[in-house]
Amino acid sequence: MGINAAFDFTGRTVLVVGASRGGIGSAIAAGFTECGALVRITGAEPEPVAQDQGRYPYTQLDVADAGAVQRLADSVPTLDVLVNCAGIARRDEEYDPVVFARVLDVNLCGVLHLANAFQKHLMASHGSMLNIASMYSIFGSPRVPAYGASKAGVAQLTRSLALAWAGQGVRVNAIAPGFIVTEQSARGRADPTHYQRVLDRTPAGRWGMPADIVGPALFLASSAAGFVTGAVLPVDGGYTAV
Repeated sequence: MGINAAFDFTGRTVLVVGASRGGIGSAIAAGFTECGALVRITGAEPEPVAQDQGRYPYTQLDVADAGAVQRLADSVPTLDVLVNCAGIARRDEEYDPVVFARVLDVNLCGVLHLANAFQKHLMASHGSMLNIASMYSIFGSPRVPAYGASKAGVAQLTRSLALAWAGQGVRVNAIAPGFIVTEQSARGRADPTHYQRVLDRTPAGRWGMPADIVGPALFLASSAAGFVTGAVLPVDGGYTAV
């Protein structure tokens, strides 16, 4: 297959979970749509942000609710690509055991629920799953300990699923974004000291944008990455290389 054809997703079905707030998930959904895919999205909110309302079939979904995830899977006849973007962080609140548990339920257990619910779909299509991890899969963070623990778990779950599903022709990979300008990072960006520290350490000299994640996502889901599984790809402007 030629390289251009590898990025043609015409007729392929894609589900982007956690794409209602105009951030990374929304950008990934738009990228797959531009490449011809039939995209549907989910989010925790009753409706997605205005720019995406009516653009895709939408389901309000709490990924921590295994029953709700299974009901969604039962309503989807076929699936080629599953993208797991749902995630929460509670800066300076996560040492509370209740908050800690909720962050893990959404960020880590949610990925497991989705993997279990859509496993048969992906095996039938010899499709792929893409998880959004984080550079905090590698680094600790005193402000978001649950988020870091959950994303480290996402990286390890990605590797384990890649091994478990390889024999059925399903690839499982992850992207580990760095500091990205999203609603979730707003509190951190409002801290001028933190904001500047990120700039000073990042070789690219800027914070990332959601669009920076789209190309890597399309690549990992495409046949151009047909020999790539179990990978956790940093997309962080070189932050983790320092």
